[in-house]
Amino acid sequence: MPEAAPARGGVQTMKNKELRDLIDHARTFSKPYRVEDGNKFRLKDIDPGDTGDLSKDDRERASEALEEGVQAIATLQDKLYAQDRWAVLLVFQAIDAAGKDSAVKHVMSGVNPQGVQVYSFKSPSSEDLDHDYLWRCMKALPERGRIGIFNRSYYEEVVVVRVHPEFLAKQKVPGELLKSKDLWKDRYRDIRHFESYLARNGTLVRKFFLHVSKKEQEKRFRERLDKPEKNWKFSAADLAERDHWKDYQKYYEEMIQKTATPEAPWYVIPADNKWFTRIVVAAAIVDGLAGLNLEYPRISKSQAKEIETAKRALGGNGKTKSARRR
Repeated sequence: MPEAAPARGGVQTMKNKELRDLIDHARTFSKPYRVEDGNKFRLKDIDPGDTGDLSKDDRERASEALEEGVQAIATLQDKLYAQDRWAVLLVFQAIDAAGKDSAVKHVMSGVNPQGVQVYSFKSPSSEDLDHDYLWRCMKALPERGRIGIFNRSYYEEVVVVRVHPEFLAKQKVPGELLKSKDLWKDRYRDIRHFESYLARNGTLVRKFFLHVSKKEQEKRFRERLDKPEKNWKFSAADLAERDHWKDYQKYYEEMIQKTATPEAPWYVIPADNKWFTRIVVAAAIVDGLAGLNLEYPRISKSQAKEIETAKRALGGNGKTKSARRR
């Protein structure tokens, strides 16, 4: 594989003790938002405006905490890339204007682009529709040593197509299969098995649902309309989807209930305050990466000899003998 990717310029990697302390804090901070068993999960129990023990007056402290999280992710990503054994898949789902793009942008701002792959899944293409619904996501899975980010994913196939049955009708699935009373039960089972398969083969799966309120979504839509620099974000289709708010909430809740597992947990994160959302996402990623026991590869005896030979060849001033002779 290519040589290890260093942390991106301007972001300092962390010392071991600093990293250990931050990992412990990240695990504690993100745990309340982690869902491993969806049987008792209810979306209404999550307040979109929740900021934990922090308030808006703590935003400066929150900014510092995010920066520490970014540094920790950069440090752990460097080891992930160098070790080349694990892959990491981060799945982001949310209703429009919940802050998926900005969360990815800010939380992953310190990582080396060589080690990250981001995919945004829009409406399926004609080629996608000629395959099963998992196909387009499967071919975009991250390779070992890298972090893959899905901005929307195969979970659209148990949410959007239920809100809009006409989308499902356009898929080239045999009609008798679509009429099955177990259609959604089977899809949830397929997804759980798929994620279990990934976990058993060395891919860490972490899923994030950003839970925004209808009132906050309206506020963000108005900003897209009122601020020229945000006009490009506006879509009339997004506005129309507000008419289906209750349906989306129902199916997002069921999505989490049916697919939350210990090996592929959901993090249901309050999203009315973007500064808080980003901290929780960063903390959850740090916790996940830390659990992989990442280390830089140990060199063999022959590699150690090669390094000593190279050091002698370079000499004390960093020039090779041939260069000095010139």
